[in-house]
Amino acid sequence: MLASEELVMARPETIQDSKQIASWGHLAGFMAIMCGMVAMGFYAQHAAGTASAGGGGQLASHGSAIPIYLVAAVMDWALLYYCWVGVHHRGGNLETLSGGRWTTWKSVVVDLAIALPFWVLWEGIGWGVHWLLGPSNAKTVASLLPRSPLEILIWIGVSITAGVCEEMAFRGYLQKQFEALGGRMVVAVLGQGVVFGLAHSYQGWKNTIVISVFGILFGSLAVWRKNLRVNIVVHAWADVWGGWLGNVVFK
Repeated sequence: MLASEELVMARPETIQDSKQIASWGHLAGFMAIMCGMVAMGFYAQHAAGTASAGGGGQLASHGSAIPIYLVAAVMDWALLYYCWVGVHHRGGNLETLSGGRWTTWKSVVVDLAIALPFWVLWEGIGWGVHWLLGPSNAKTVASLLPRSPLEILIWIGVSITAGVCEEMAFRGYLQKQFEALGGRMVVAVLGQGVVFGLAHSYQGWKNTIVISVFGILFGSLAVWRKNLRVNIVVHAWADVWGGWLGNVVFK
């Protein structure tokens, strides 16, 4: 018997767990955090809010915009820190989550060339899913979108934060953990997409479905590219466009 065969027979769990990047207890903690976010989202949708004439109302008044931006950014960075701690304890680092950074200008150009058509596809699919689901009566975040220069600046910062932190948390951490747990990439991509959507349940169930689809698209992109560089660029840009710049262009 070859030495390599003896090693496989002696420690089969090494092969089975080769893609696991943090402990299962740490994954359970991540899911507990997600359950808390879903509960907060459900409460936000059903608690008393600001009424509007044409739908389910607003989640909060515009005067709360900047504090909510800052809280959202802190929560995103805290979630990324939680993921990093779990990965670090198994000898990993941020590159374990991101898949690597740019090393040449050619890689930057290639990624940007992929990002543009992917964003167009992302927007088109999002519009199609919204159309299929029909109008939503859920409370919206419309009143929280930026208006003043300071709000716009902070919104851009929060959008970049979401691109970095959420991609690393859901595609860099959760998708890899689901793959290690179930052994099937398709299940991992679908699973993290659903959890990603549920984490945004404060926007109502129809938007939760749309965002789940977005999460699956981002997960598929991560599988293809084997890193999160395009994911982060598109995610951040989509938030900037959807929350502010798109309204300016098409005003």
